[in-house]
Formats: sequence, structure tokens, C-alpha cells
Amino acid sequence: MSDGGRHPASRALPFAAAALTATAALYMALVAFGNITDFGTNQEFVRHVLAMDTTFRDEDLMWRAVTDRWIQDAAYVAVIVWETLTALALLAGAALWVPGLLARTGPPRGFGAARRVSTLGLVMMLLLFGMGFLAIGGEWFAMWQSAKWNGLAAAARDVTLGGFALVVVLLPSPEGRDGPDR
Repeated sequence: MSDGGRHPASRALPFAAAALTATAALYMALVAFGNITDFGTNQEFVRHVLAMDTTFRDEDLMWRAVTDRWIQDAAYVAVIVWETLTALALLAGAALWVPGLLARTGPPRGFGAARRVSTLGLVMMLLLFGMGFLAIGGEWFAMWQSAKWNGLAAAARDVTLGGFALVVVLLPSPEGRDGPDR
């Protein structure tokens, strides 16, 4: 039975979704900001991962190495652009949760757009760190073999944050509304 949105528990799930979206937004904004303002540090990371110069140098894998600096740098710029777009989507998603959370009367509603935009940003985050860093960097470019240029632990933390936030954002509302306004 619905309490008309007056009970604090009826706002708990949207609040948790908003908080996790905002956390991911802040994180991605700081990641993008750091890569823009300290371009060279992670540029070296990307160059070493793509060049595979600190892996076991197994000749059966080294054909995958990308050693052209312009391709390495283009890949790094593409990562920064993706990070920035992800941060913007997540910031927009976080902002869209606020009006429904601040409403004082009636059940919590109006979260459809917040869920859609948050989902977009979180999926972008999962693609970057799951597909980009874990799969492509970790496996294709054998980043797991490098003692110095190995970002798999950080990428796994990022996938965990993004995945957990996505699950919470997509949980059905306690009132059971599955319409576009849920």
C-alpha cells in the first residue's frame, strides 16, 4: 500500500540512485579534469600500454603493439573526450533527480528522465573502464603483464562503482510503477 510519498522509505531508492549518480559524476569529472590539466602523466600510461613495452614481450602477442605516437596520442585524446562526455551525462542525470526528490507532496515521481540519462552516463562509464581498460587494455594489449603500467585494479574499481550505481538506478520503484514517469 502506498503512503502517498510521505514516508521516508518511499524516497530512499530515488535518493540512493541520485547519490550514486552524483558520486559517479564527480568521479568522472575529476578524472577528465586531471587528464586535461596533467595531460602528460596518463599520456605516458597510454603510450606504454599500447606499445606493450613493459609486458613479457611474447612474440606471439607483440604484433598487437601500437607504437606510432600519433595513434597513441589520438587514443588518449579519445579517452579524455569520452570521459568528459560521460561526466556531462552523469552530471545531467544527477541534476534530473533533484526536482523529484525535493517535491513535498505526493509520491516521488518524475524520475523517468533521471533514470534514462543516468543510465546513459553509467553505461558510458562501464564501456570505458570495462571494455576499454579491462578488455582492450588488459587483455588485447596485455596490460596485466606490466608491473609499472597496469591499471586493471583501478578499472575494476570503476566498473564496480558504475555497475552498482546502474543496478540501483534501474531497480523498480517500491510503488511498482513501471511507466515512463517512474
